[in-house]
Amino acid sequence: MKQPKLSFWQIWNLSFGFLGVQIGFALQNGNVSRILSDLGADLSSLSLFWLAAPIMGLLVQPIVGAASDRTWNRLGRRLPFMLGGAVVAATAMVLLPNSSMMVAFIPPMLFGLVIFAIKDAAFNVTFQPFRSLVSDMVPPEQRNLGYSVQTLLINIGAVFGSILPFVLTNVVGLDNASKAGEVAPSVIWAFYIGATVLLGSVLWTVFRTREYAPEQYFAYKGLDAKAHELAVQTQKSRSLGEKLTDFWQTMLGMPSIMKQLALVQFFSWFALFIMWTYFPAAIAQNTWGVGTEWYDAAYIAQMGGIPAHIAAAKGAAGDWVGILYAGYSLFAVLFSLVMAKLANVFGRKFVYSMALLAGGAGYLSFALFTDPSMTHVDLFITQVDIPQGALGLMFPMVGVGIAWAAILAMPYAILAGALPANKTGVYMGIFNFTIAAPQIVSGLIAGWILGSVFENQAVYIVMLAGAAMVLGALSVWLVKEQDTQAQV
Repeated sequence: MKQPKLSFWQIWNLSFGFLGVQIGFALQNGNVSRILSDLGADLSSLSLFWLAAPIMGLLVQPIVGAASDRTWNRLGRRLPFMLGGAVVAATAMVLLPNSSMMVAFIPPMLFGLVIFAIKDAAFNVTFQPFRSLVSDMVPPEQRNLGYSVQTLLINIGAVFGSILPFVLTNVVGLDNASKAGEVAPSVIWAFYIGATVLLGSVLWTVFRTREYAPEQYFAYKGLDAKAHELAVQTQKSRSLGEKLTDFWQTMLGMPSIMKQLALVQFFSWFALFIMWTYFPAAIAQNTWGVGTEWYDAAYIAQMGGIPAHIAAAKGAAGDWVGILYAGYSLFAVLFSLVMAKLANVFGRKFVYSMALLAGGAGYLSFALFTDPSMTHVDLFITQVDIPQGALGLMFPMVGVGIAWAAILAMPYAILAGALPANKTGVYMGIFNFTIAAPQIVSGLIAGWILGSVFENQAVYIVMLAGAAMVLGALSVWLVKEQDTQAQV
Protein backbone atom coordinates (compact mmCIF):
# COMPACT_ATOMS: atom_id res chain seq x y z
CA MET A 1 0.00 0.00 0.00
CA LYS A 2 1.45 3.36 -1.05
CA GLN A 3 1.82 5.91 1.73
CA PRO A 4 -0.22 9.05 0.93
CA LYS A 5 1.44 12.40 0.42
CA LEU A 6 0.93 15.05 3.08
CA SER A 7 -0.03 18.65 2.48
CA PHE A 8 2.52 21.32 3.31
CA TRP A 9 0.52 22.32 6.39
CA GLN A 10 0.33 18.75 7.65
CA ILE A 11 4.12 18.57 7.46
CA TRP A 12 4.29 22.01 9.11
CA ASN A 13 2.01 20.95 11.99
CA LEU A 14 3.83 17.71 12.78
CA SER A 15 7.11 19.63 12.95
CA PHE A 16 5.81 22.79 14.65
CA GLY A 17 6.88 21.72 18.14
CA PHE A 18 10.47 21.99 16.94
CA LEU A 19 9.97 25.77 17.03
CA GLY A 20 9.60 25.83 20.81
CA VAL A 21 12.18 23.14 21.48
CA GLN A 22 14.73 25.11 19.49
CA ILE A 23 13.89 28.31 21.34
CA GLY A 24 14.85 26.41 24.47
CA PHE A 25 18.03 25.10 22.87
CA ALA A 26 18.93 28.60 21.60
CA LEU A 27 18.52 30.09 25.07
CA GLN A 28 20.62 27.25 26.47
CA ASN A 29 23.35 27.55 23.84
CA GLY A 30 23.61 31.31 24.12
CA ASN A 31 23.24 31.75 27.86
CA VAL A 32 24.19 28.67 29.91
CA SER A 33 27.91 29.54 29.86
CA ARG A 34 26.90 33.05 30.90
CA ILE A 35 24.67 31.69 33.70
CA LEU A 36 27.30 29.26 34.97
CA SER A 37 29.94 32.00 34.92
CA ASP A 38 27.61 34.28 36.88
CA LEU A 39 27.14 31.49 39.40
CA GLY A 40 30.91 31.07 39.85
CA ALA A 41 32.34 28.74 37.16
CA ASP A 42 35.77 29.66 35.74
CA LEU A 43 36.54 29.61 32.01
CA SER A 44 38.53 26.39 31.77
CA SER A 45 35.85 24.40 33.63
CA LEU A 46 32.92 25.49 31.46
CA SER A 47 33.36 22.64 28.99
CA LEU A 48 33.17 20.14 31.87
CA PHE A 49 29.86 21.63 33.06
CA TRP A 50 28.58 21.48 29.49
CA LEU A 51 29.18 17.72 29.47
CA ALA A 52 25.75 17.38 31.10
CA ALA A 53 24.10 18.10 27.74
CA PRO A 54 25.66 15.37 25.54
CA ILE A 55 25.64 12.84 28.38
CA MET A 56 21.89 13.31 28.80
CA GLY A 57 21.44 12.91 25.06
CA LEU A 58 23.57 9.79 25.05
CA LEU A 59 21.53 8.20 27.82
CA VAL A 60 18.05 9.39 26.95
CA GLN A 61 17.63 9.34 23.18
CA PRO A 62 18.23 5.60 22.49
CA ILE A 63 15.88 4.69 25.37
CA VAL A 64 13.17 7.04 24.18
CA GLY A 65 13.66 5.94 20.57
CA ALA A 66 13.28 2.27 21.43
CA ALA A 67 10.32 2.94 23.74
CA SER A 68 8.48 5.03 21.15
CA ASP A 69 8.95 2.26 18.56
CA ARG A 70 6.88 0.00 20.85
CA THR A 71 4.30 2.58 21.96
CA TRP A 72 0.80 3.11 20.63
CA ASN A 73 -1.90 4.70 22.75
CA ARG A 74 -4.67 7.30 22.43
CA LEU A 75 -2.18 10.09 21.77
CA GLY A 76 -0.18 8.05 19.30
CA ARG A 77 3.29 6.59 19.04
CA ARG A 78 5.75 9.49 19.32
CA LEU A 79 3.46 12.25 20.64
CA PRO A 80 3.22 11.05 24.30
CA PHE A 81 6.99 11.40 24.70
CA MET A 82 6.99 14.86 23.12
CA LEU A 83 4.32 16.09 25.52
CA GLY A 84 5.87 14.66 28.68
CA GLY A 85 9.33 15.95 27.81
CA ALA A 86 7.98 19.44 27.03
CA VAL A 87 6.30 19.76 30.45
CA VAL A 88 9.50 18.85 32.31
CA ALA A 89 11.69 20.99 30.04
CA ALA A 90 9.52 24.08 30.51
CA THR A 91 9.60 23.64 34.29
CA ALA A 92 13.40 23.29 34.30
CA MET A 93 13.77 26.40 32.13
CA VAL A 94 11.94 28.41 34.78
CA LEU A 95 14.13 27.03 37.58
CA LEU A 96 17.61 27.23 35.98
CA PRO A 97 18.18 31.02 36.01
CA ASN A 98 16.81 31.15 39.56
CA SER A 99 19.48 28.83 40.96
CA SER A 100 20.77 31.58 43.27
CA MET A 101 17.46 31.50 45.14
CA MET A 102 18.31 27.99 46.40
CA VAL A 103 21.52 29.09 48.14
CA ALA A 104 20.04 28.39 51.59
CA PHE A 105 19.48 24.74 50.68
CA ILE A 106 22.13 23.82 48.10
CA PRO A 107 25.08 25.63 46.44
CA PRO A 108 23.66 27.53 43.45
CA MET A 109 26.30 26.12 41.10
CA LEU A 110 25.34 22.54 42.01
CA PHE A 111 21.63 23.29 41.76
CA GLY A 112 22.16 24.99 38.39
CA LEU A 113 24.11 22.01 37.08
CA VAL A 114 21.42 19.54 38.21
CA ILE A 115 18.62 21.59 36.64
CA PHE A 116 20.70 22.01 33.48
CA ALA A 117 21.04 18.22 33.25
CA ILE A 118 17.32 17.64 33.88
CA LYS A 119 16.37 20.30 31.34
CA ASP A 120 18.61 18.86 28.67
CA ALA A 121 17.32 15.33 29.35
CA ALA A 122 13.77 16.64 28.92
CA PHE A 123 14.75 18.42 25.69
CA ASN A 124 16.02 15.09 24.38
CA VAL A 125 12.84 13.26 25.39
CA THR A 126 10.91 15.85 23.38
CA PHE A 127 13.36 16.25 20.50
CA GLN A 128 14.16 12.66 19.54
CA PRO A 129 10.61 11.50 18.67
CA PHE A 130 10.20 14.46 16.29
CA ARG A 131 12.91 12.99 14.06
CA SER A 132 11.15 9.61 14.02
CA LEU A 133 7.73 11.23 13.53
CA VAL A 134 8.85 12.73 10.20
CA SER A 135 10.18 9.37 9.08
CA ASP A 136 6.90 7.71 10.16
CA MET A 137 4.49 10.19 8.61
CA VAL A 138 6.24 11.61 5.52
CA PRO A 139 6.46 9.39 2.41
CA PRO A 140 9.89 8.86 0.82
CA GLU A 141 9.33 11.30 -2.05
CA GLN A 142 8.61 14.12 0.44
CA ARG A 143 11.41 13.33 2.85
CA ASN A 144 13.72 16.14 1.71
CA LEU A 145 10.80 18.55 2.13
CA GLY A 146 9.94 17.13 5.55
CA TYR A 147 13.39 17.58 7.00
CA SER A 148 13.79 20.98 5.33
CA VAL A 149 10.56 22.21 6.98
CA GLN A 150 11.88 20.88 10.26
CA THR A 151 15.11 22.78 9.72
CA LEU A 152 13.18 25.95 8.83
CA LEU A 153 11.16 25.80 12.07
CA ILE A 154 14.23 24.95 14.11
CA ASN A 155 16.00 28.03 12.87
CA ILE A 156 13.01 30.36 13.23
CA GLY A 157 12.95 29.21 16.87
CA ALA A 158 16.69 29.69 17.14
CA VAL A 159 16.43 33.29 15.89
CA PHE A 160 13.67 34.10 18.37
CA GLY A 161 15.43 32.41 21.30
CA SER A 162 18.81 33.92 20.49
CA ILE A 163 17.65 37.54 20.39
CA LEU A 164 15.37 37.37 23.44
CA PRO A 165 17.92 38.58 26.04
CA PHE A 166 19.09 41.37 23.70
CA VAL A 167 15.51 42.50 23.03
CA LEU A 168 14.60 42.41 26.71
CA THR A 169 17.62 44.61 27.46
CA ASN A 170 17.60 47.06 24.57
CA VAL A 171 13.89 47.28 23.79
CA VAL A 172 12.09 46.41 27.04
CA GLY A 173 14.76 47.91 29.29
CA LEU A 174 15.67 45.04 31.61
CA ASP A 175 19.17 45.01 33.11
CA ASN A 176 21.71 42.74 31.37
CA ALA A 177 24.47 43.02 33.99
CA SER A 178 24.60 40.36 36.70
CA LYS A 179 25.43 40.83 40.34
CA ALA A 180 27.78 38.50 42.20
CA GLY A 181 26.29 35.00 42.26
CA GLU A 182 23.12 36.03 40.44
CA VAL A 183 21.80 35.90 36.88
CA ALA A 184 20.92 39.04 34.90
CA PRO A 185 17.17 39.89 34.89
CA SER A 186 17.06 39.93 31.07
CA VAL A 187 18.27 36.31 30.98
CA ILE A 188 15.79 35.20 33.65
CA TRP A 189 12.80 36.63 31.77
CA ALA A 190 14.07 35.24 28.47
CA PHE A 191 13.92 31.76 29.99
CA TYR A 192 10.38 32.38 31.27
CA ILE A 193 9.19 33.38 27.81
CA GLY A 194 11.03 30.50 26.15
CA ALA A 195 9.45 27.96 28.49
CA THR A 196 5.97 29.25 27.63
CA VAL A 197 6.52 29.09 23.87
CA LEU A 198 8.14 25.66 24.10
CA LEU A 199 5.16 24.13 25.85
CA GLY A 200 2.66 25.88 23.59
CA SER A 201 4.27 24.80 20.31
CA VAL A 202 4.57 21.17 21.39
CA LEU A 203 0.90 21.21 22.41
CA TRP A 204 0.11 22.50 18.90
CA THR A 205 1.82 19.48 17.31
CA VAL A 206 0.22 17.05 19.77
CA PHE A 207 -3.31 18.29 19.10
CA ARG A 208 -2.96 19.05 15.37
CA THR A 209 -1.23 15.80 14.34
CA ARG A 210 -2.85 12.41 14.14
CA GLU A 211 -0.39 9.57 13.86
CA TYR A 212 -1.20 6.52 11.76
CA ALA A 213 -2.93 3.64 13.47
CA PRO A 214 -0.72 0.52 13.75
CA GLU A 215 -2.42 -1.31 10.89
CA GLN A 216 -2.04 1.71 8.57
CA TYR A 217 1.57 2.28 9.52
CA PHE A 218 2.60 -1.34 8.94
CA ALA A 219 0.76 -1.43 5.62
CA TYR A 220 2.48 1.74 4.41
CA LYS A 221 5.88 0.43 5.49
CA GLY A 222 5.32 -3.06 4.09
CA LEU A 223 5.58 -4.73 7.50
CA ASP A 224 3.69 -7.58 9.14
CA ALA A 225 1.67 -6.12 12.04
CA LYS A 226 1.24 -9.48 13.79
CA ALA A 227 4.95 -10.20 13.63
CA HIS A 228 5.66 -6.77 15.09
CA GLU A 229 3.20 -7.29 17.95
CA LEU A 230 4.76 -10.68 18.70
CA ALA A 231 8.21 -9.07 18.73
CA VAL A 232 6.98 -6.37 21.15
CA GLN A 233 5.46 -8.92 23.52
CA THR A 234 8.63 -11.00 23.37
CA GLN A 235 10.70 -7.92 24.16
CA LYS A 236 8.53 -7.10 27.19
CA SER A 237 9.01 -10.59 28.60
CA ARG A 238 12.80 -10.46 28.38
CA SER A 239 15.06 -9.76 31.34
CA LEU A 240 17.13 -6.58 31.58
CA GLY A 241 20.25 -8.50 30.63
CA GLU A 242 18.56 -9.91 27.55
CA LYS A 243 17.32 -6.45 26.54
CA LEU A 244 20.81 -5.00 26.90
CA THR A 245 22.23 -7.85 24.82
CA ASP A 246 19.58 -7.27 22.16
CA PHE A 247 20.34 -3.54 22.14
CA TRP A 248 24.05 -4.24 21.75
CA GLN A 249 23.34 -6.59 18.85
CA THR A 250 21.14 -3.91 17.27
CA MET A 251 24.04 -1.48 17.53
CA LEU A 252 26.45 -3.95 15.96
CA GLY A 253 23.98 -4.55 13.15
CA MET A 254 23.48 -0.88 12.32
CA PRO A 255 23.60 0.02 8.62
CA SER A 256 27.11 0.83 7.45
CA ILE A 257 26.03 4.31 6.40
CA MET A 258 25.52 5.18 10.08
CA LYS A 259 29.17 4.43 10.73
CA GLN A 260 30.27 6.50 7.74
CA LEU A 261 28.13 9.45 8.81
CA ALA A 262 29.53 9.11 12.34
CA LEU A 263 32.90 10.49 11.20
CA VAL A 264 31.24 13.55 9.65
CA GLN A 265 29.16 14.01 12.78
CA PHE A 266 32.23 13.79 14.99
CA PHE A 267 33.99 16.74 13.39
CA SER A 268 30.77 18.77 13.03
CA TRP A 269 29.56 18.43 16.61
CA PHE A 270 33.05 18.73 18.10
CA ALA A 271 33.11 22.20 16.53
CA LEU A 272 29.57 23.15 17.54
CA PHE A 273 30.20 22.25 21.19
CA ILE A 274 33.19 24.59 21.26
CA MET A 275 31.11 27.40 19.75
CA TRP A 276 28.29 27.08 22.29
CA THR A 277 30.71 26.85 25.20
CA TYR A 278 33.25 29.54 24.34
CA PHE A 279 31.68 32.07 21.96
CA PRO A 280 30.65 34.45 24.79
CA ALA A 281 34.19 34.53 26.21
CA ALA A 282 35.83 34.71 22.76
CA ILE A 283 33.73 37.71 21.74
CA ALA A 284 34.16 39.52 25.05
CA GLN A 285 37.95 39.03 24.90
CA ASN A 286 38.61 39.43 21.18
CA THR A 287 36.21 42.27 20.40
CA TRP A 288 35.27 44.00 23.66
CA GLY A 289 38.80 43.72 25.05
CA VAL A 290 37.89 42.01 28.35
CA GLY A 291 41.06 40.48 29.84
CA THR A 292 41.31 36.76 30.45
CA GLU A 293 41.83 37.43 34.17
CA TRP A 294 38.17 38.42 34.47
CA TYR A 295 37.25 34.80 33.78
CA ASP A 296 39.33 33.56 36.72
CA ALA A 297 37.20 33.13 39.85
CA ALA A 298 40.25 33.37 42.15
CA TYR A 299 41.38 36.64 40.56
CA ILE A 300 37.88 38.08 40.75
CA ALA A 301 37.66 37.17 44.44
CA GLN A 302 41.09 38.72 45.05
CA MET A 303 39.96 41.96 43.39
CA GLY A 304 36.77 42.03 45.44
CA GLY A 305 34.44 41.42 42.50
CA ILE A 306 34.08 42.49 38.88
CA PRO A 307 34.27 46.26 38.20
CA ALA A 308 31.15 47.84 36.75
CA HIS A 309 32.74 48.56 33.36
CA ILE A 310 33.92 44.95 32.99
CA ALA A 311 30.49 43.63 33.99
CA ALA A 312 28.91 45.97 31.45
CA ALA A 313 31.29 44.81 28.70
CA LYS A 314 30.66 41.14 29.46
CA GLY A 315 26.92 41.79 29.51
CA ALA A 316 27.02 43.63 26.18
CA ALA A 317 29.15 40.87 24.64
CA GLY A 318 26.76 38.25 25.99
CA ASP A 319 23.80 40.04 24.44
CA TRP A 320 25.64 40.36 21.12
CA VAL A 321 26.27 36.61 21.15
CA GLY A 322 22.50 36.26 20.96
CA ILE A 323 22.39 38.55 17.92
CA LEU A 324 25.15 36.56 16.22
CA TYR A 325 23.36 33.30 17.00
CA ALA A 326 20.18 34.80 15.60
CA GLY A 327 22.20 35.80 12.55
CA TYR A 328 23.52 32.32 11.83
CA SER A 329 20.06 30.88 12.50
CA LEU A 330 18.52 33.36 10.06
CA PHE A 331 21.09 32.46 7.42
CA ALA A 332 20.27 28.82 8.12
CA VAL A 333 16.58 29.56 7.57
CA LEU A 334 17.34 31.16 4.21
CA PHE A 335 19.59 28.30 3.16
CA SER A 336 17.03 25.71 4.28
CA LEU A 337 14.54 27.24 1.81
CA VAL A 338 16.74 26.18 -1.11
CA MET A 339 18.63 23.27 0.43
CA ALA A 340 16.19 20.55 -0.70
CA LYS A 341 16.23 21.83 -4.29
CA LEU A 342 20.02 22.07 -4.29
CA ALA A 343 20.24 18.52 -2.92
CA ASN A 344 17.91 17.25 -5.65
CA VAL A 345 20.04 18.94 -8.34
CA PHE A 346 23.61 18.50 -7.07
CA GLY A 347 23.20 15.60 -4.65
CA ARG A 348 23.05 15.54 -0.88
CA LYS A 349 26.75 14.82 -0.39
CA PHE A 350 27.89 17.81 -2.43
CA VAL A 351 25.55 20.21 -0.65
CA TYR A 352 26.44 18.75 2.76
CA SER A 353 30.20 19.00 2.16
CA MET A 354 30.13 22.54 0.76
CA ALA A 355 27.96 23.68 3.67
CA LEU A 356 30.40 22.33 6.26
CA LEU A 357 33.29 23.94 4.39
CA ALA A 358 31.47 27.28 4.61
CA GLY A 359 31.09 26.78 8.37
CA GLY A 360 34.77 25.99 8.78
CA ALA A 361 35.72 29.15 6.90
CA GLY A 362 33.44 31.15 9.19
CA TYR A 363 35.10 29.88 12.36
CA LEU A 364 38.61 30.32 10.98
CA SER A 365 37.92 33.96 10.07
CA PHE A 366 36.68 34.76 13.59
CA ALA A 367 40.07 36.13 14.72
CA LEU A 368 40.05 38.83 12.03
CA PHE A 369 37.34 40.93 13.66
CA THR A 370 39.05 42.81 16.47
CA ASP A 371 38.42 46.49 15.65
CA PRO A 372 37.46 48.14 18.99
CA SER A 373 36.26 51.45 17.50
CA MET A 374 32.63 52.04 18.36
CA THR A 375 29.98 52.21 15.66
CA HIS A 376 26.28 53.04 15.79
CA VAL A 377 24.02 50.26 14.50
CA ASP A 378 20.31 50.43 13.69
CA LEU A 379 18.74 46.99 14.24
CA PHE A 380 15.21 48.18 13.38
CA ILE A 381 13.90 47.16 16.81
CA THR A 382 16.52 49.29 18.56
CA GLN A 383 19.80 51.15 18.07
CA VAL A 384 23.06 50.24 19.80
CA ASP A 385 26.70 51.30 19.92
CA ILE A 386 29.07 48.34 19.55
CA PRO A 387 32.69 47.75 18.49
CA GLN A 388 33.21 47.63 14.71
CA GLY A 389 34.67 44.16 15.10
CA ALA A 390 31.47 42.90 16.71
CA LEU A 391 29.46 44.06 13.72
CA GLY A 392 31.95 42.40 11.36
CA LEU A 393 31.43 39.05 13.11
CA MET A 394 28.12 38.78 11.30
CA PHE A 395 30.04 37.79 8.14
CA PRO A 396 31.42 34.52 9.60
CA MET A 397 27.89 33.74 10.76
CA VAL A 398 26.80 33.34 7.13
CA GLY A 399 29.03 30.29 6.80
CA VAL A 400 28.12 28.98 10.23
CA GLY A 401 24.42 29.28 9.40
CA ILE A 402 24.80 27.39 6.12
CA ALA A 403 26.67 24.60 7.95
CA TRP A 404 24.07 24.51 10.73
CA ALA A 405 21.18 24.08 8.27
CA ALA A 406 22.96 21.19 6.60
CA ILE A 407 23.91 19.52 9.90
CA LEU A 408 20.26 19.58 10.99
CA ALA A 409 18.88 18.06 7.80
CA MET A 410 21.36 16.32 5.52
CA PRO A 411 22.51 13.44 7.78
CA TYR A 412 18.90 12.52 8.55
CA ALA A 413 17.78 12.79 4.92
CA ILE A 414 20.69 10.53 3.92
CA LEU A 415 20.07 8.13 6.79
CA ALA A 416 16.28 7.85 6.87
CA GLY A 417 15.91 5.82 3.70
CA ALA A 418 18.56 3.32 4.82
CA LEU A 419 16.88 2.38 8.11
CA PRO A 420 14.48 -0.58 8.57
CA ALA A 421 11.02 0.87 9.18
CA ASN A 422 10.36 -1.23 12.29
CA LYS A 423 13.51 0.08 14.00
CA THR A 424 13.58 3.69 12.87
CA GLY A 425 13.16 5.07 16.40
CA VAL A 426 15.87 2.98 18.02
CA TYR A 427 18.33 3.62 15.19
CA MET A 428 17.63 7.36 15.25
CA GLY A 429 18.31 7.18 18.99
CA ILE A 430 21.54 5.25 18.44
CA PHE A 431 22.52 7.79 15.79
CA ASN A 432 22.41 10.40 18.53
CA PHE A 433 25.60 8.76 19.86
CA THR A 434 27.31 10.44 16.92
CA ILE A 435 26.10 13.78 18.28
CA ALA A 436 26.77 13.15 21.96
CA ALA A 437 30.15 11.39 21.73
CA PRO A 438 32.05 14.18 19.93
CA GLN A 439 30.61 16.72 22.36
CA ILE A 440 31.79 14.60 25.29
CA VAL A 441 35.26 14.37 23.77
CA SER A 442 35.22 18.12 23.16
CA GLY A 443 34.04 18.79 26.70
CA LEU A 444 36.80 16.66 28.21
CA ILE A 445 39.68 18.19 26.27
CA ALA A 446 38.59 21.67 25.12
CA GLY A 447 38.98 23.28 28.54
CA TRP A 448 42.45 21.78 28.97
CA ILE A 449 43.48 22.92 25.48
CA LEU A 450 42.14 26.41 26.14
CA GLY A 451 43.99 26.76 29.44
CA SER A 452 47.22 24.88 28.73
CA VAL A 453 47.79 25.56 25.03
CA PHE A 454 45.94 28.80 24.31
CA GLU A 455 46.36 30.44 27.75
CA ASN A 456 42.61 31.09 28.01
CA GLN A 457 42.52 33.08 24.75
CA ALA A 458 39.14 31.76 23.63
CA VAL A 459 39.43 32.98 20.02
CA TYR A 460 41.97 30.25 19.31
CA ILE A 461 39.68 27.46 20.48
CA VAL A 462 37.08 28.83 18.03
CA MET A 463 39.64 28.56 15.23
CA LEU A 464 40.31 24.96 16.29
CA ALA A 465 36.60 24.38 15.79
CA GLY A 466 36.99 25.74 12.25
CA ALA A 467 39.68 23.20 11.45
CA ALA A 468 37.42 20.42 12.73
CA MET A 469 34.55 21.60 10.52
CA VAL A 470 36.79 21.54 7.44
CA LEU A 471 37.73 17.92 8.24
CA GLY A 472 34.01 17.17 8.49
CA ALA A 473 33.48 18.60 5.01
CA LEU A 474 36.18 16.33 3.60
CA SER A 475 34.85 13.23 5.37
CA VAL A 476 31.40 13.61 3.73
CA TRP A 477 32.91 12.14 0.58
CA LEU A 478 33.54 8.85 2.41
CA VAL A 479 29.78 8.32 2.83
CA LYS A 480 28.16 5.85 0.42
CA GLU A 481 24.45 6.57 0.13
CA GLN A 482 21.94 3.72 0.16
CA ASP A 483 18.15 3.46 0.40
CA THR A 484 16.14 0.48 1.62
CA GLN A 485 12.83 2.40 1.67
CA ALA A 486 12.70 3.33 -2.02
CA GLN A 487 13.53 6.97 -1.45
CA VAL A 488 13.20 9.20 -4.51
